[in-house]
Amino acid sequence: MAAANTVLVNAQAEVALAQLWGGGCVASVDGMRFVVPVRSIHARPNRKYFGPKRGSTWLNMLNDQAAGLNAMVVSGTPRDSLNAIDVILRQPEGSKVPDDIISDAGSYSDIVFGLLHLLGRKYRPQLKHLPDQRLWRIDPAADYGPLDKAARGRIDIEKVCSHWEDMCRVAVSMNRGEVSAHEVTRMISRDGNPTHLGQAIAHYGRIFKTLHILRLADDEPYRREAKAQANLQEGRHDLGRTVFHGRKGELVRAYLDGMEDQLSALGLVLNIIVLWNSVYLSRALDELRAQGYPVRDEDAARLSPFVRRHIRLDGHYSFLLPDLGGAHRPLRDPDAPDDDD
Repeated sequence: MAAANTVLVNAQAEVALAQLWGGGCVASVDGMRFVVPVRSIHARPNRKYFGPKRGSTWLNMLNDQAAGLNAMVVSGTPRDSLNAIDVILRQPEGSKVPDDIISDAGSYSDIVFGLLHLLGRKYRPQLKHLPDQRLWRIDPAADYGPLDKAARGRIDIEKVCSHWEDMCRVAVSMNRGEVSAHEVTRMISRDGNPTHLGQAIAHYGRIFKTLHILRLADDEPYRREAKAQANLQEGRHDLGRTVFHGRKGELVRAYLDGMEDQLSALGLVLNIIVLWNSVYLSRALDELRAQGYPVRDEDAARLSPFVRRHIRLDGHYSFLLPDLGGAHRPLRDPDAPDDDD
């Protein structure tokens, strides 16, 4: 399934409309929740999402071209920060690696900031209560003018320097897949308190957290890009709930491998739908341009790859490809009545 997804992701990147949506350099990580009605050690209680039942989270990564890059199943706990980095690092070979990673507040921690920047990624979480966020400074004697009182935290550079080689070793081990990010974050925190190495990574991450907060406050396009990516991810999850209609949207496999297979198939189907929509929406735009209709790129960029009215979810499925002689299906006549009519 990973190899098949790589083919779909690379094909999506070649579609002209997808290139209007983005360049594949920005991605987001977010979780989609599923109730697990069977007994499983991979399901956890969370009344916010599952009520009195237990459930699991499908933590998935989506790039700005609407292609799903990778995903993993984790227990349905409120915070995803222990697993978010693993989703980013487990991306299949052969597809473009995003530089900027956007997430919600559930995947945020100062340690995640530090680890992702050690791994060469720019981390851009959506932080809650932005005016209350603490800014951090390196020089306690520096004067930051209007921001002087806001920069009330101090970054311990000596601690970062003294653990720098260990921090780099951890990052290399994670990048090679020798140790998971989940294991690393548990190793450098004991009973909720970071070890000396964990503190060094957190202090390093606070440098980039402060820069991120300042850009959120001052750079409107930076905020808009993050919001647009978060909305794109929510649109994919909404389509995923529509497609995942069997068994009332519940995971009925008790073991992790079964859950991974079930949701990997969902990710594959979602990428197929997105690629189909992107190709035919792009062809429709080309036809409008050929007819002299003024198609503006800024308007085309707002089209959704998650339209679904034309998809029949119930009934019999045929996996035999029609013989189109290498051509596409003809575009629908907009003046013709719908099939449902």
